Amino acid sequence: MSEQHFFLRPEDEMDFMPIIPLNESEDDNNAAMDLPAEVPLLPLRNTVLFPGVVLPITVGREKSIKAVQEAYKSDKLIGVIAQKDSAVEEPVVADLETVGTVARIIKLIKMPDGGTTVIIQGKKRFLIEKVLAEEPFFKAAIAQMPEEEAPVDENFLAYVANIKDLATQIMSFTPNLPAEAGIMLKNIENPAFLIHFVASNLNAGLGEKQKLLVSNSIRERADLLMQLLQRDLQFAELKNKVTTKTRAELDKQQREYFLQQQMKSIKEELGGDPNERELRDLQQKAELKKWPEAAKEMFRKGIEKLERMHPSTPDYSVVYNHLDLLLELPWEEHTQDSYDLVKARTILDTDHYGMDRIKERILEYLAVLKLKGDMKSPILCFVGPPGIGKTSLGRSIASAVNRKYARLSLGGLHDESELRGHRKTYIGAMPGRIIQSLRKIKTSNPVMILDEIDKIGNDHRGDPSSALLEILDPEQNNTFYDNYLELEYDLSKVLFIATANNINNIQPALRDRLEIIDLSGYAIEEKIEIAKRHLIPKQKESHGLAKYNFRIPDKVIEKIIKDYTRESGVRDLDRQIAGVMRNLAKKVAMEEKLKPTLAVTDVEEMLGKPRFSNEVYKSANIPGVAVGLAWTYVGGDILFIEASLSEGKGEMRLTGNLGNVMKESASTALSYLQANAAKAGIDSKLFAAKNIHIHVPEGAVPKDGPSAGITMMTALASAFTGRKIKSHLAMTGEITLRGQVLPVGGIKEKILAAKRAGLKEIVLCYVNEKDVLEIDPAFIKGLKFHYVKQMQEVLDIALV
Repeated sequence: MSEQHFFLRPEDEMDFMPIIPLNESEDDNNAAMDLPAEVPLLPLRNTVLFPGVVLPITVGREKSIKAVQEAYKSDKLIGVIAQKDSAVEEPVVADLETVGTVARIIKLIKMPDGGTTVIIQGKKRFLIEKVLAEEPFFKAAIAQMPEEEAPVDENFLAYVANIKDLATQIMSFTPNLPAEAGIMLKNIENPAFLIHFVASNLNAGLGEKQKLLVSNSIRERADLLMQLLQRDLQFAELKNKVTTKTRAELDKQQREYFLQQQMKSIKEELGGDPNERELRDLQQKAELKKWPEAAKEMFRKGIEKLERMHPSTPDYSVVYNHLDLLLELPWEEHTQDSYDLVKARTILDTDHYGMDRIKERILEYLAVLKLKGDMKSPILCFVGPPGIGKTSLGRSIASAVNRKYARLSLGGLHDESELRGHRKTYIGAMPGRIIQSLRKIKTSNPVMILDEIDKIGNDHRGDPSSALLEILDPEQNNTFYDNYLELEYDLSKVLFIATANNINNIQPALRDRLEIIDLSGYAIEEKIEIAKRHLIPKQKESHGLAKYNFRIPDKVIEKIIKDYTRESGVRDLDRQIAGVMRNLAKKVAMEEKLKPTLAVTDVEEMLGKPRFSNEVYKSANIPGVAVGLAWTYVGGDILFIEASLSEGKGEMRLTGNLGNVMKESASTALSYLQANAAKAGIDSKLFAAKNIHIHVPEGAVPKDGPSAGITMMTALASAFTGRKIKSHLAMTGEITLRGQVLPVGGIKEKILAAKRAGLKEIVLCYVNEKDVLEIDPAFIKGLKFHYVKQMQEVLDIALV
């Protein structure tokens, strides 16, 4: 028997319920009971009902429910018969045993789930003589089987006592049984009922239980039951012995040791411990690695530490990852530089149109490197407006010198650890982005672009621009220290190229370490060539138009540049060309015929009405309005400066979101005119009788810089004298109280902005003449330049 023996849950249709023994008086009453000639049959799947036993059963099959209901309505007697095979869902006559037990239905309960539970008492055994009906339920004619009286000889009583002892011993090995079961067993005195009760709870098969029910000899039943109990007791003792022995021997340490031994055996079968294999692989790689002695020594100590550590400890992965980084870094691995300057010039000319000064500087660097061989790389910094090719120029340099290319975007970087690395003790620690890039490209002499170096931030986590001081100093970066690596690494062979839009935003100490190369904006002629050579072929490919032959003439490109873009670079031009390509792709997809050559008139149809107009810059019909030239981080731009007078007390008002420098320029211009009123042709009484208002349109846009002094002075002089300013004239320059005109920067961008705006004459300080001479004469054709030293010269040129 198992732990289910005395509270077994036999099943007919759904549920299991405990078996409840009858008392002896009830069992005795069974002898006087007469069986009916016909009874409904209730097939049971996996148990046998014995006389004298009460059995709750959940009934679910439709036939069984009808049989129970029919019996409950009449004499409440029903024939309970076992199935030969419990797996049969819908039994037929051949599936039923021939001997069963007539039972009385004590109670019938309707369950909430729709099922029916009946509590039945086993009464007498019967033999099926004939099955009378199979529908709507089984019904059979039965005959009562004879019942032998229990003998009273000592031999049989010994059998009965032995059955009780065996059942009690089995119960002792089943601790989960309730105590009532043992008490119940001891109180049974009727031998026949004892045999039936124990047989009902026996952990035996249906066939063995059915054999006990069929036997007419009570002595034979007792003998068979005792054999089954002996077998069950041996099984229970063996199971208890194994459980006790295992529990005693396998405490925590022994169990872990046993499992580890098993795991070791499994790993040996699979080829050895994977952690040991990993360590061997690391050591084999280290033997072939070329690296400094310091790195070699650190690796050796790390391997020794790993060999002493268990792989499950948290520090194991930290040490392992550090050793992996040491192995993967290109300590003394370099790519072979190409010193073919002719080839380098060809690559630069192919990838970028114009930029002659920058290309010459790059070729100079290559020439020195070719002659000396180990020149420390200078830190170049390309400064210029967006979209002029600073980053792509760095990629071209890498291609020209046959070096690998890496790019670090520094825009918005505000954590110093991003560059110097985190210490290994921190969770999620990583090496800095410099070391990560070298690890990825596997060479220690790449071309590394530090993009947007002017947009580095700083906060409580550190100042990354200060961390760059060591990285970008040729005298220091041969001993760059990374917090994660915990070793010095030589960065002197890396060719660093920084890019920036505004040099004023770079920290002064960092700016001192950079070799600044200004990249000014493109002239219209340069943009046309760039569009033809690079932008149009790229956009044709991107829009699936590479195999279609059509031409975009220079006049069409020029119209797009003038009417749809206002930039120093070509990024917006690229977007507008993409718009043209999308329009053409739509026509191809709709099977419309493409024109072989686009016309200027087609541009407006494709891109809409022009976004910009030059007419507003060509005329200033009233006194007091001057056109100035300004430099912004996106290139040169045009701005109006308006001055008007009103009755008052000589007060001056400035509007247009002006910075401090422009406000000071306005005050300086007014002071100069007050001191030189007669020379400028101004009635000096007006300064006390008029209020002055200076306004620079587009007030939402902040404006500042030392280049609007002569423009403000000219606008004020025009307002006070009533003389108009030439409508096609622009100017830029700063002023002093002594009447001198000072030079300013950004001349090329400003001149190109004037050219885009359709202006014809430009007034500049005579010192800026050298800047104009550096511009290709073809790009400034049609522009007239006036070079001045004194502010009076500006008034003589500008006022009409």
